[in-house]
Parts: sequence; C-alpha cells; structure tokens
Amino acid sequence: MALDTQPQLDLPLPGVALAAGEEPRRITLGDRIVPYLLRRGARRTIGLSIDHRGLRVGAPRRTSLSEVEALIHRHGDWVVAKLDEWRTRRRPEILQIKDGLRIPFLGGELDIRLAVGANKAIWGTGTLTLCMKPGVAPGVVLEKALRARAREYFDTRMQVFAGVLGVAPPPLALSSARTRWGSCSSRSGIRLNWRLIHFPEAIIDYVVVHELAHLRHMNHSARFWSLVEVGCPDYRAARVELQRLAAHIPHW
Repeated sequence: MALDTQPQLDLPLPGVALAAGEEPRRITLGDRIVPYLLRRGARRTIGLSIDHRGLRVGAPRRTSLSEVEALIHRHGDWVVAKLDEWRTRRRPEILQIKDGLRIPFLGGELDIRLAVGANKAIWGTGTLTLCMKPGVAPGVVLEKALRARAREYFDTRMQVFAGVLGVAPPPLALSSARTRWGSCSSRSGIRLNWRLIHFPEAIIDYVVVHELAHLRHMNHSARFWSLVEVGCPDYRAARVELQRLAAHIPHW
C-alpha cells in the first residue's frame, strides 16, 4: 500500500508519457469531462491520486470499469477540488544553493555553508557545510548528505514504532517520488521519501506508523486506522499538516 499524501488536472499535461499498462479514459463529473489514466495491477483496492499529470486510478486486475467509475463518482467532489487546486498551485521556487541558505530540517532550520575541498558534507550543530571541488554542483552534495541522514533517522524511528505496533522491522529503502511519501510491500519492505527529512519529527512519525500499519492491514479499513492510532494518536491532525507542508518543500 502507498501513502499518497500530497494532493495527487482535468487533463494530463501534454508530453507526459504513459507508464506501462496505463489506459487513458474520460469520465463526466457534473459539467466537466475529466480525463484519467487507469492502471490495473496486483492490488486489492481501487485508489485515486491526483498530481501534475492529472487523475490517475489504480485498480485490481479483475475490477470492472463500472466499479472503477462508480468509485470516481462517489469521490467526484474531492477529485474536482484537487484538480482545481493543482491548476491554481504556484510552481515551487527553485532554490539557489549559496552560503547562508537556510532550509527546513526536522522541524527546525539547517544553515547551509559552502567551502572548497573534497566532495563531502560536514554536519555541525544546526549547520551543514558542503565541501566541494571547483565545478561540482552543491545540490548533489547536499542531497547525498540529506539522504544519508534521512536513512539513519527513519531507520531509528521505524525500529521504535515497529515495537509499538507489534510488527517486525522490515527492510527500509528511500524514494524520491513526487507524489508519494511512503509505500509498503509485504515482499520488499517499506520505502520512505527522503524529503520527509524537511518535516517535523511528528509528521515523519505519522508516515512511518502509517506504512508499518500496512504490514498488518494492506488496506485503509477501520482496523488499519485503529492500529495507526496506537502509534500516532493525533494522526488526523498530522495528515492535514503533511498536506500543508507539502506545498513548501524546498526544491533545487
């Protein structure tokens, strides 16, 4: 199961290539004709997501088209609202990585310093010094350092909450997906988006708990949310805050 916590356009953007198995379709919601991409695969439930490519629907292989479209209609207001939200959303500002730049980090701020030297990052109290040879892009060194710290931090939190939820800690991998903060597979373990390192600890904990709970319930049933609540009693507030913070994540 995956956690699509960013609002996932009426219309897939021109030039966006279809992924393997995706089928372009259209549906009428109120007075609007909404194109969407349908992909059937090895999953148990129908899922809706909306991102810069538009509405995408994932469904089990044997699910009929009528079932798929009935679910879209049931969530039609949400779909239209999120499509409108994406249409009016400002493009994220691209940061110029320079000496003195401050970026969000675990609920606080991280002061970025630039220096000449071997390509490596040096962590200090509230600072991260990027040492680079001439001609090396600082963004490469910065992302590598943040990824390493994210893996270390996520693994620690996963160990803690695996014990709370009574599950065995699964393998952990990092992702850089644009619209997905985490995913869980009973075969390959949990993947967490390294950019979560920009968010407060409580928000990261919510995503960790969400994915660990999928080891017991590969759905979003009442039992699933009850288990999430064991590890994250304020998960509803955390889910809303995650959506808000997603619009301010730094890009470079």
